[in-house]
Amino acid sequence: MVIVLKKGIPQQEKENLRNFLEKNHFHVNEITGEEETIFGAVGKLGIDPREVEILPGVERVIPISKPYKMASREYKKDNTVVCVPNNQGQIIKIGGKRIVAIAGPCAVESREQMMAVAQRVSAAGAVMLRGGAFKPRTSPYAFQGLGAEGVKILKEAGDAYGLPIVTEIVSADHIPVMKDYVDVYQIGARNMQNFELLKRVGELGKPVILKRGLSATIEEWLMAAEYLLSSGTDNVILCERGIRTYEKMTRNTLDLSAIPVLRSLTHLPIIVDPSHAVGIRDKVPPMGLAAIAAGADGIIVEVHCNPDKAMSDGAQSLYPEQFEKLVRDIDVLAPVVGRELSRIRKTARPNSGTGKNIEVKKDKIVCAYSGGRGAYAEQAIMQYFDGDAEELPLTSFREIFQAVADGRADYGMVPIENSLAGSVYDNYDNLLRFEDIAITGAVTLRIEHSLLAVPGATLDTITNVYSHPHGFPQCSQFLEQHPNWNHIDAVSTATAAEIVAAKGSPENAAIASGVTAQYNKLSVLVQGIESNPRNYTRFVVIEANHGMPIPEADTKINKASIVFTTKNEPGALYNSLGVLQKQNLNMTRLESRPIQGQPWRYMFYADVLLPEDISVQERIKTIETAITALKTSAEDVRLLGIYQERTVG
Repeated sequence: MVIVLKKGIPQQEKENLRNFLEKNHFHVNEITGEEETIFGAVGKLGIDPREVEILPGVERVIPISKPYKMASREYKKDNTVVCVPNNQGQIIKIGGKRIVAIAGPCAVESREQMMAVAQRVSAAGAVMLRGGAFKPRTSPYAFQGLGAEGVKILKEAGDAYGLPIVTEIVSADHIPVMKDYVDVYQIGARNMQNFELLKRVGELGKPVILKRGLSATIEEWLMAAEYLLSSGTDNVILCERGIRTYEKMTRNTLDLSAIPVLRSLTHLPIIVDPSHAVGIRDKVPPMGLAAIAAGADGIIVEVHCNPDKAMSDGAQSLYPEQFEKLVRDIDVLAPVVGRELSRIRKTARPNSGTGKNIEVKKDKIVCAYSGGRGAYAEQAIMQYFDGDAEELPLTSFREIFQAVADGRADYGMVPIENSLAGSVYDNYDNLLRFEDIAITGAVTLRIEHSLLAVPGATLDTITNVYSHPHGFPQCSQFLEQHPNWNHIDAVSTATAAEIVAAKGSPENAAIASGVTAQYNKLSVLVQGIESNPRNYTRFVVIEANHGMPIPEADTKINKASIVFTTKNEPGALYNSLGVLQKQNLNMTRLESRPIQGQPWRYMFYADVLLPEDISVQERIKTIETAITALKTSAEDVRLLGIYQERTVG
């Protein structure tokens, strides 16, 4: 049964309730959801639920109707996110807004083979390495795997490239030789209903991928998951790998309809194995893409550097080049379904949460930005990091977020709003989409635009003006004096200057910073053309984090950013904002963004100033208290960052 606790229940009442349930042979899990806190009590019902409902601190009792209790949506409304750490300090999340790719050969054959495959799949975008050490084969004469030695080889290859390892366990007798090496256990289709094995593996408490049985119904599959959950692990990942039907054109029939069905029945994450489903190499990539489109949290595929000589399942194993293309295609598809592809960060870095005074393991930290040399974002980097950062120019805001998440950059500098042109909505959406990115700093930079052109050009020769889309409204009064000029969008103001320099024609001009004129050998025709001299752009500094970085005690934090979704009821936004007011948090910005796939529902982004008359620890406690309270009046509450904001210029 699900026991909904009263808001503000005293700790002693909570402990008394837990003791009562455990005394009556219930296994109790406390689950803090977006709206309420519950006790999930699972066991043989030997008491009247009304005996529980009258206990102090209990709001109501909801019987779980499904035979699978802990796996059901009734037990837990919010999606489970399974977290798997790698050896570089990164947490791989399965079940959130990230899509994961797990890849590797069907069987571990040799150290050389595994190191080669691990290198290729890691470079392509895999975040976990799969491989079979103990192989349950249909024929007793087929290759059965390298056993314990294979597990060690798999772990060595995974650690070399920052990939947690996934391998199948076929017998509880193998636990002693596997437990120190395996990050994620896999229960194969043939063992889905090996209940004694499920109980033993569940007791280990580690993440488990549970594959659907060859002829299992969805309910039977979830009942198998229940064995794992009830035995001790909270981290179960369901894997659809095709079922046996009358059709013989493929190895199995991939049941993609199971994904949306499961979404309504269970909170557990779902991945798909298209390799075993179809059994034919060239059919694997389209079914992998179809799985992502259907809502899967990831795929697990077989990849071999020489499939024709593979000791197991060579016909369905992708060449590394095929896997690389599949990952690229998923990367393109991901934003369509409101997701982003998870990647391994290339280097481990400390996470201070401040963006300043950090120790790093290389000469300079790297900060990514959009645009070319002289871009305003580059100037913000120089100001914020006092010249101690190496700038990494990229071509889009999304690429900045991806580079920071991947580890190509330590930080990113992205504009969030301009005092004249308004919000940069792309980056609000990116902050929502990339849930493992946090705001760790902010800087407000004065923007002074100039009109740049090649030497010899004049206002009379110009017919085309290039700039970032936000540059034109910021200079509207100046541009109104030249109504015949064509306005052409560029990725950034710095890119606009590069385009004008490359064209080399006096017909073209750029609205950009005067600094870019020096880099592109352009002349400044008119300086200070912005409509209002009080023209400022607010940039935020983003950093990859896999938990929310808490600033150091001596950090001069003064701001926090939050996103949340209101409930669909009268006064929902009013009630949510009232939470901030009660905590004495001064809200300086509120933006709404539509939620993809949910027409007429919105995510709200809020910036709040932290009280100045209290200590840093008290400021952090204040925002944490506000977040906890906000969860009672809103949904999908997320703290984007606690940081210091400064103004330059």
